[in-house]
Amino acid sequence: MNAKNTDFGTFAQDVMLGLNSTPKTLPSKYFYDAKGDKLFQQIMALPEYYLTRKEYEILESQHEQILAKILALGEPFNLVELGAGDGFKTKILLRYLVKEKVEFNYFPVDFSGSVLEELQQSLASELPELSVSPIQDTYRESLKKQEWEDGKPNLILFLGANLGNFGVKEAKNVIDHLRVGTKRGDMVLLGFDLKKHPQTILNAYNDKQGITREFNMNLLDRINRELDADFDRDSFMHWPTYNPVSGECRSYLVSLKPQQVTIGALNQNFEFEAFESIFTEISKKYSLTEIGSLASSGGFHVEENFLDSEEYFADVLWERV
Repeated sequence: MNAKNTDFGTFAQDVMLGLNSTPKTLPSKYFYDAKGDKLFQQIMALPEYYLTRKEYEILESQHEQILAKILALGEPFNLVELGAGDGFKTKILLRYLVKEKVEFNYFPVDFSGSVLEELQQSLASELPELSVSPIQDTYRESLKKQEWEDGKPNLILFLGANLGNFGVKEAKNVIDHLRVGTKRGDMVLLGFDLKKHPQTILNAYNDKQGITREFNMNLLDRINRELDADFDRDSFMHWPTYNPVSGECRSYLVSLKPQQVTIGALNQNFEFEAFESIFTEISKKYSLTEIGSLASSGGFHVEENFLDSEEYFADVLWERV
Protein backbone atom coordinates (compact mmCIF):
# COMPACT_ATOMS: atom_id res chain seq x y z
CA MET A 1 0.00 0.00 0.00
CA ASN A 2 1.50 3.32 -0.94
CA ALA A 3 0.96 6.48 1.06
CA LYS A 4 -1.98 7.62 -1.03
CA ASN A 5 -3.89 4.41 -0.33
CA THR A 6 -3.52 4.64 3.44
CA ASP A 7 -6.71 4.98 5.46
CA PHE A 8 -6.05 8.57 6.50
CA GLY A 9 -8.56 8.53 9.36
CA THR A 10 -7.15 5.38 10.97
CA PHE A 11 -3.53 6.55 10.60
CA ALA A 12 -4.33 9.98 12.04
CA GLN A 13 -6.31 8.47 14.92
CA ASP A 14 -3.58 5.95 15.78
CA VAL A 15 -0.92 8.69 15.78
CA MET A 16 -3.10 10.95 17.94
CA LEU A 17 -3.81 8.18 20.48
CA GLY A 18 -0.17 7.05 20.55
CA LEU A 19 1.36 10.48 21.07
CA ASN A 20 -1.22 11.39 23.71
CA SER A 21 -0.47 8.25 25.71
CA THR A 22 2.08 7.95 28.52
CA PRO A 23 4.64 6.80 27.56
CA LYS A 24 4.29 7.90 23.93
CA THR A 25 3.98 5.16 21.29
CA LEU A 26 3.55 4.80 17.52
CA PRO A 27 2.25 1.57 15.89
CA SER A 28 4.98 -0.36 14.08
CA LYS A 29 2.62 -1.31 11.22
CA TYR A 30 3.02 2.23 9.87
CA PHE A 31 6.71 1.61 9.16
CA TYR A 32 5.58 -0.07 5.97
CA ASP A 33 4.85 2.53 3.34
CA ALA A 34 6.56 2.20 -0.08
CA LYS A 35 9.86 3.59 1.30
CA GLY A 36 9.62 1.55 4.50
CA ASP A 37 9.08 -1.63 2.47
CA LYS A 38 12.32 -0.96 0.54
CA LEU A 39 14.24 -0.16 3.72
CA PHE A 40 13.10 -3.38 5.36
CA GLN A 41 14.28 -5.35 2.32
CA GLN A 42 17.70 -3.69 2.82
CA ILE A 43 17.62 -4.59 6.54
CA MET A 44 17.03 -8.26 5.69
CA ALA A 45 20.28 -8.25 3.67
CA LEU A 46 22.41 -6.71 6.46
CA PRO A 47 25.22 -8.86 7.95
CA GLU A 48 23.94 -8.14 11.48
CA TYR A 49 20.36 -9.13 10.64
CA TYR A 50 20.74 -12.91 10.92
CA LEU A 51 16.99 -13.69 11.07
CA THR A 52 16.32 -13.83 7.32
CA ARG A 53 19.46 -15.87 6.54
CA LYS A 54 18.76 -18.39 9.28
CA GLU A 55 15.13 -18.91 8.30
CA TYR A 56 16.15 -19.15 4.64
CA GLU A 57 18.61 -21.88 5.62
CA ILE A 58 15.86 -23.84 7.39
CA LEU A 59 13.44 -23.59 4.47
CA GLU A 60 16.10 -24.36 1.87
CA SER A 61 17.52 -27.43 3.63
CA GLN A 62 14.32 -28.82 5.20
CA HIS A 63 11.43 -27.81 2.92
CA GLU A 64 10.62 -31.41 1.98
CA GLN A 65 10.28 -32.44 5.65
CA ILE A 66 8.30 -29.27 6.44
CA LEU A 67 5.77 -29.94 3.66
CA ALA A 68 5.68 -33.74 4.10
CA LYS A 69 2.66 -33.79 6.43
CA ILE A 70 0.38 -31.61 4.30
CA LEU A 71 1.44 -33.47 1.13
CA ALA A 72 0.78 -36.83 2.81
CA LEU A 73 -2.93 -35.93 2.78
CA GLY A 74 -2.80 -36.40 -0.99
CA GLU A 75 -5.36 -33.72 -1.77
CA PRO A 76 -5.43 -30.07 -2.96
CA PHE A 77 -4.83 -27.50 -0.20
CA ASN A 78 -4.56 -23.78 0.46
CA LEU A 79 -1.23 -22.19 1.34
CA VAL A 80 -2.02 -18.99 3.25
CA GLU A 81 0.79 -16.63 4.21
CA LEU A 82 0.30 -13.97 6.89
CA GLY A 83 2.69 -11.06 6.30
CA ALA A 84 3.87 -12.32 2.91
CA GLY A 85 6.28 -9.44 2.19
CA ASP A 86 8.34 -9.94 -0.96
CA GLY A 87 8.06 -13.74 -0.78
CA PHE A 88 11.84 -14.17 -0.76
CA LYS A 89 11.80 -17.19 1.56
CA THR A 90 8.37 -18.53 0.67
CA LYS A 91 9.42 -18.93 -2.96
CA ILE A 92 11.53 -21.90 -1.80
CA LEU A 93 8.30 -23.70 -0.87
CA LEU A 94 6.37 -22.41 -3.89
CA ARG A 95 9.03 -23.53 -6.38
CA TYR A 96 9.18 -26.98 -4.82
CA LEU A 97 5.38 -27.41 -4.85
CA VAL A 98 5.12 -26.26 -8.47
CA LYS A 99 8.00 -28.54 -9.49
CA GLU A 100 6.27 -31.49 -7.81
CA LYS A 101 3.03 -30.54 -9.63
CA VAL A 102 1.14 -30.24 -6.33
CA GLU A 103 -2.39 -28.83 -6.61
CA PHE A 104 -2.68 -25.85 -4.27
CA ASN A 105 -3.73 -22.20 -4.13
CA TYR A 106 -1.50 -19.48 -2.64
CA PHE A 107 -3.09 -16.66 -0.60
CA PRO A 108 -0.48 -14.04 0.38
CA VAL A 109 -1.80 -11.68 3.07
CA ASP A 110 -0.11 -8.35 3.78
CA PHE A 111 -1.02 -4.93 5.19
CA SER A 112 1.07 -3.31 2.43
CA GLY A 113 -0.57 -3.16 -0.99
CA SER A 114 2.66 -2.08 -2.71
CA VAL A 115 4.42 -5.23 -1.48
CA LEU A 116 1.52 -7.45 -2.62
CA GLU A 117 1.61 -5.83 -6.05
CA GLU A 118 5.33 -6.49 -6.42
CA LEU A 119 4.95 -10.06 -5.15
CA GLN A 120 2.15 -10.83 -7.59
CA GLN A 121 4.19 -9.42 -10.49
CA SER A 122 7.32 -11.40 -9.57
CA LEU A 123 5.34 -14.65 -9.16
CA ALA A 124 3.58 -14.11 -12.50
CA SER A 125 7.03 -13.87 -14.06
CA GLU A 126 8.76 -16.69 -12.14
CA LEU A 127 5.90 -19.16 -11.61
CA PRO A 128 3.20 -18.29 -14.16
CA GLU A 129 1.29 -21.55 -13.50
CA LEU A 130 0.81 -20.67 -9.81
CA SER A 131 -2.68 -19.71 -8.58
CA VAL A 132 -2.22 -16.51 -6.51
CA SER A 133 -4.98 -14.62 -4.66
CA PRO A 134 -3.51 -11.63 -2.74
CA ILE A 135 -5.36 -10.32 0.33
CA GLN A 136 -4.55 -6.83 1.62
CA ASP A 137 -5.41 -6.93 5.31
CA THR A 138 -4.03 -7.34 8.82
CA TYR A 139 -3.29 -10.78 10.30
CA ARG A 140 -6.24 -10.76 12.64
CA GLU A 141 -8.81 -9.37 10.23
CA SER A 142 -7.83 -11.85 7.53
CA LEU A 143 -8.17 -14.72 10.02
CA LYS A 144 -11.64 -13.48 10.96
CA LYS A 145 -12.76 -13.28 7.32
CA GLN A 146 -11.02 -16.49 6.11
CA GLU A 147 -11.44 -15.55 2.44
CA TRP A 148 -9.50 -18.70 1.49
CA GLU A 149 -11.74 -21.16 3.35
CA ASP A 150 -13.33 -23.62 0.91
CA GLY A 151 -13.25 -26.85 2.89
CA LYS A 152 -9.77 -27.82 1.69
CA PRO A 153 -6.94 -28.38 4.20
CA ASN A 154 -5.02 -25.21 5.03
CA LEU A 155 -1.35 -24.64 5.75
CA ILE A 156 -0.95 -21.18 7.28
CA LEU A 157 2.52 -19.62 7.07
CA PHE A 158 3.46 -17.06 9.71
CA LEU A 159 7.17 -16.72 9.00
CA GLY A 160 9.89 -14.16 9.68
CA ALA A 161 9.41 -14.07 13.48
CA ASN A 162 6.34 -11.89 12.85
CA LEU A 163 4.67 -13.15 16.02
CA GLY A 164 7.61 -11.61 17.91
CA ASN A 165 6.33 -8.16 16.89
CA PHE A 166 3.66 -8.53 19.56
CA GLY A 167 3.96 -8.48 23.34
CA VAL A 168 3.04 -11.69 25.21
CA LYS A 169 -0.64 -10.78 25.70
CA GLU A 170 -1.08 -9.68 22.09
CA ALA A 171 0.81 -12.73 20.77
CA LYS A 172 -1.64 -14.97 22.63
CA ASN A 173 -4.47 -12.98 21.06
CA VAL A 174 -2.99 -13.60 17.59
CA ILE A 175 -2.76 -17.33 18.40
CA ASP A 176 -6.43 -17.20 19.47
CA HIS A 177 -7.22 -15.71 16.05
CA LEU A 178 -5.19 -18.49 14.42
CA ARG A 179 -7.28 -21.05 16.30
CA VAL A 180 -10.54 -19.37 15.22
CA GLY A 181 -9.23 -18.95 11.66
CA THR A 182 -8.38 -22.65 11.24
CA LYS A 183 -10.26 -25.93 11.48
CA ARG A 184 -9.25 -29.19 13.10
CA GLY A 185 -6.31 -30.75 11.23
CA ASP A 186 -5.17 -27.49 9.61
CA MET A 187 -1.47 -26.76 10.02
CA VAL A 188 0.47 -23.62 10.86
CA LEU A 189 4.18 -23.01 10.24
CA LEU A 190 5.45 -20.22 12.49
CA GLY A 191 8.88 -18.57 12.54
CA PHE A 192 10.42 -17.79 15.93
CA ASP A 193 13.67 -15.98 16.68
CA LEU A 194 15.24 -17.92 19.54
CA LYS A 195 16.95 -16.50 22.63
CA LYS A 196 20.73 -16.28 22.16
CA HIS A 197 23.69 -14.05 23.07
CA PRO A 198 22.16 -10.64 23.92
CA GLN A 199 24.76 -8.72 21.89
CA THR A 200 23.99 -10.74 18.75
CA ILE A 201 20.33 -9.78 19.14
CA LEU A 202 21.02 -6.12 19.85
CA ASN A 203 23.35 -5.78 16.86
CA ALA A 204 20.56 -6.99 14.58
CA TYR A 205 18.52 -3.89 15.50
CA ASN A 206 21.38 -1.39 15.52
CA ASP A 207 23.37 -2.02 12.35
CA LYS A 208 26.58 -0.13 11.56
CA GLN A 209 25.21 1.27 8.30
CA GLY A 210 22.29 2.93 10.11
CA ILE A 211 19.59 1.41 7.90
CA THR A 212 17.54 0.29 10.92
CA ARG A 213 17.79 3.85 12.23
CA GLU A 214 16.53 5.15 8.86
CA PHE A 215 13.67 2.61 8.95
CA ASN A 216 12.62 3.92 12.36
CA MET A 217 13.02 7.58 11.35
CA ASN A 218 10.93 7.01 8.22
CA LEU A 219 7.93 6.80 10.52
CA LEU A 220 8.44 10.47 11.42
CA ASP A 221 8.91 11.35 7.74
CA ARG A 222 5.64 9.63 6.95
CA ILE A 223 3.75 11.54 9.65
CA ASN A 224 5.29 14.79 8.34
CA ARG A 225 4.23 14.00 4.78
CA GLU A 226 0.80 12.48 5.31
CA LEU A 227 -0.39 14.34 8.41
CA ASP A 228 1.23 17.75 7.81
CA ALA A 229 3.58 17.49 10.81
CA ASP A 230 6.93 19.16 11.53
CA PHE A 231 9.02 16.45 13.21
CA ASP A 232 12.73 17.31 13.00
CA ARG A 233 14.49 13.97 12.51
CA ASP A 234 17.80 15.39 13.71
CA SER A 235 16.22 16.08 17.10
CA PHE A 236 15.51 12.37 17.64
CA MET A 237 17.73 9.31 17.95
CA HIS A 238 17.08 5.63 17.32
CA TRP A 239 17.58 3.56 20.49
CA PRO A 240 17.12 -0.24 20.69
CA THR A 241 17.19 -2.26 23.94
CA TYR A 242 17.17 -5.99 24.74
CA ASN A 243 16.00 -7.66 27.95
CA PRO A 244 17.33 -11.25 28.15
CA VAL A 245 14.76 -12.17 30.82
CA SER A 246 11.62 -11.22 28.87
CA GLY A 247 13.32 -11.83 25.51
CA GLU A 248 11.98 -8.48 24.32
CA CYS A 249 14.00 -6.29 21.97
CA ARG A 250 12.38 -2.85 21.88
CA SER A 251 13.00 0.14 19.61
CA TYR A 252 12.51 3.76 20.60
CA LEU A 253 12.83 7.22 19.11
CA VAL A 254 14.30 9.46 21.80
CA SER A 255 13.89 13.24 21.80
CA LEU A 256 17.33 14.85 22.18
CA LYS A 257 15.96 18.12 23.56
CA PRO A 258 12.78 19.77 24.83
CA GLN A 259 10.66 20.43 21.75
CA GLN A 260 7.17 20.91 20.42
CA VAL A 261 5.85 19.09 17.37
CA THR A 262 2.79 20.28 15.48
CA ILE A 263 0.62 17.83 13.52
CA GLY A 264 -1.54 19.92 11.20
CA ALA A 265 -3.99 17.14 10.31
CA LEU A 266 -4.78 16.72 14.02
CA ASN A 267 -4.70 20.44 14.75
CA GLN A 268 -2.64 19.57 17.81
CA ASN A 269 0.77 20.29 19.34
CA PHE A 270 2.76 17.64 21.19
CA GLU A 271 5.33 18.53 23.86
CA PHE A 272 8.47 16.45 24.30
CA GLU A 273 10.78 16.70 27.28
CA ALA A 274 14.50 16.17 26.77
CA PHE A 275 15.16 12.42 26.35
CA GLU A 276 11.49 11.51 26.34
CA SER A 277 10.93 8.43 24.16
CA ILE A 278 8.43 7.14 21.62
CA PHE A 279 8.11 3.35 21.72
CA THR A 280 7.88 2.09 18.12
CA GLU A 281 8.50 -1.65 17.95
CA ILE A 282 8.91 -4.87 19.88
CA SER A 283 10.66 -8.03 18.68
CA LYS A 284 10.35 -10.86 21.19
CA LYS A 285 12.76 -13.80 21.28
CA TYR A 286 11.51 -17.19 22.47
CA SER A 287 12.80 -20.39 24.01
CA LEU A 288 11.51 -23.73 22.67
CA THR A 289 9.76 -24.26 26.02
CA GLU A 290 7.88 -20.96 25.64
CA ILE A 291 6.92 -21.91 22.08
CA GLY A 292 5.51 -25.25 23.25
CA SER A 293 3.47 -23.54 25.98
CA LEU A 294 2.14 -21.01 23.46
CA ALA A 295 0.99 -23.83 21.17
CA SER A 296 -0.77 -25.91 23.81
CA SER A 297 -2.50 -22.93 25.44
CA GLY A 298 -3.72 -21.84 21.98
CA GLY A 299 -5.24 -25.16 20.94
CA PHE A 300 -2.38 -26.48 18.81
CA HIS A 301 -0.08 -29.49 18.93
CA VAL A 302 3.62 -29.07 18.10
CA GLU A 303 4.37 -31.47 15.24
CA GLU A 304 8.04 -30.61 14.79
CA ASN A 305 10.65 -27.91 15.43
CA PHE A 306 12.92 -27.15 12.46
CA LEU A 307 16.13 -25.32 13.49
CA ASP A 308 19.06 -23.81 11.59
CA SER A 309 22.61 -25.13 12.08
CA GLU A 310 23.44 -22.59 14.84
CA GLU A 311 20.03 -22.92 16.52
CA TYR A 312 19.41 -19.18 16.18
CA PHE A 313 15.97 -19.58 14.63
CA ALA A 314 13.09 -22.07 14.54
CA ASP A 315 10.30 -22.74 12.07
CA VAL A 316 7.73 -24.69 14.07
CA LEU A 317 4.96 -26.82 12.58
CA TRP A 318 1.75 -26.86 14.61
CA GLU A 319 -1.46 -28.78 14.00
CA ARG A 320 -4.86 -27.48 15.06
CA VAL A 321 -6.45 -29.90 17.56
